[in-house]
Amino acid sequence: MSVRKYSIGLMQVLMGLAAFGASQSASAQDQGAFYKDKAVKVLVGHSPGGSFDFYARLASEMLKKHLPGVASVTVENKPGGGGLVATAFFYANGARDGTQLAVFPEGISAMEVFEPQSARWKTLEMSYIGSFAPVNNVFIMLKDKALSDLRVMKTQEVIFGCVGVGSQGYSYPAMLRGLGGYKIKLVCGYPGSAELQLALDKREVEVTSNAWNALRVTHMSRIQSGEVVPVMQAGLKRNKEVPNAPLIQELVDDEGGKRVIEYGSLVAGIGRSLLAPPGVSPERIAYLRQVFDKMVSDPEMIELAAKRGLELDPTPGAEVQKTADRIINAPKDLIAKAAAAMK
Repeated sequence: MSVRKYSIGLMQVLMGLAAFGASQSASAQDQGAFYKDKAVKVLVGHSPGGSFDFYARLASEMLKKHLPGVASVTVENKPGGGGLVATAFFYANGARDGTQLAVFPEGISAMEVFEPQSARWKTLEMSYIGSFAPVNNVFIMLKDKALSDLRVMKTQEVIFGCVGVGSQGYSYPAMLRGLGGYKIKLVCGYPGSAELQLALDKREVEVTSNAWNALRVTHMSRIQSGEVVPVMQAGLKRNKEVPNAPLIQELVDDEGGKRVIEYGSLVAGIGRSLLAPPGVSPERIAYLRQVFDKMVSDPEMIELAAKRGLELDPTPGAEVQKTADRIINAPKDLIAKAAAAMK
């Protein structure tokens, strides 16, 4: 090939890339212009004061900055059924133009699989915009009870407290018991995390758990003092703030058992996420995902999250969507094994 032909070819490639970049920029500008003078709402399926609400309010403040010309971004609380009432409402009635977003429980896709009669939505018809942070369930013990080697539970019964059958405080220990041969006794029926903590302090139970993004707010001083010890966690990877607490699948030797627990832990990767309803155009979803990525890397948001005790370890929306797909479209035999192990 002559130098002249090579130069012409290179020029054509560069011009094509420039044109593509310009079209992408123009598309983003068009999508951004849509939000001028619009009112945006972020729906939460829980009452004010919890981590769902905290992340939604943080997002609303920062979306005002990152959606050009937006008139307002407000949070709407619609509690009921642990977030499930709002999820069903959002799926059926959420604005299809991208002016209504939501922060819902990470387990809505898993509910489609394991409790389809209760799931009045199709998660994959909705679009994840991005995750603020994963939600690893972290299990804690009092200092004088904390086990340095959790495999002691294979020969020694340990009492775990939980809210109810079907909660993460139940399903993860149940999987460890069923797939790892651990002697775990589950005592359920506590109304909530406050009652579970009281039961731990009164030594009615030896282990309790909660989402790490809640524990880091409610228990950080006790953890830092050593009064309470994180002993294990459920998730896809160890949370960087509790690096010494092993993942549940690390406590199981059988590779098949590990695979089942990892599948059951996929919801942790969805975490506290921002979601759009069905019917929003792919172009607007792509734009909102770009906005989310810029927003969570904004030093102002990072500072606000730190001041409020909120963990910020973001995941792009497309990756979160793939995680939901892995949950819903898993092989039937894997789903059956996970369902059996959670009983």
